[in-house]
Amino acid sequence: MLLVGCTGTGQPRSAAPAATPTATYELAPRPVRPGERPVNAAPVTDSDGRFQVIGLQTGLGILFGSHAEWPAKGQYVVVRIVVENPARANSRFDAKRQKLITADGAAYGIDRFAQAIKRQPDTLPLGAGVRIEMDLWFDIPKTAEVAAVRLFGEPSLGIRGSTDGVEVPLT
Repeated sequence: MLLVGCTGTGQPRSAAPAATPTATYELAPRPVRPGERPVNAAPVTDSDGRFQVIGLQTGLGILFGSHAEWPAKGQYVVVRIVVENPARANSRFDAKRQKLITADGAAYGIDRFAQAIKRQPDTLPLGAGVRIEMDLWFDIPKTAEVAAVRLFGEPSLGIRGSTDGVEVPLT
């Protein structure tokens, strides 16, 4: 009879192969825009939209565009976001659905006039795997304190209705 045994002195090794890390893009950092503060928020997902908030400006009394300048009724707040469609089908981003939440719980939609002056889209198609960066302009009361932004993706293909959105704290 032959007996076989293990006499090794090292740590036992798993029979499963080691996981290979996923390759990533190395994107060069770039300066934050004047008056903006960077926001280090983790990416969030709502239905077919993946979002990351990267910048915030508050307390702006007036905006300047390529063809107009316009005073705020209260204060302009600008939220810089990255929007991505990680799905395999086309999707749509609707800036008009996005909401700024203040400390008192009030929700404010984008200021469509400010969006137009700053040449930011109301809606835009997102192809599969498309990623864009843009600003959301809000006009809120001068004394309001910014708390969060609620971001809404488009429901997945074949799903009717709307999503509940996902909030990203801005404080």
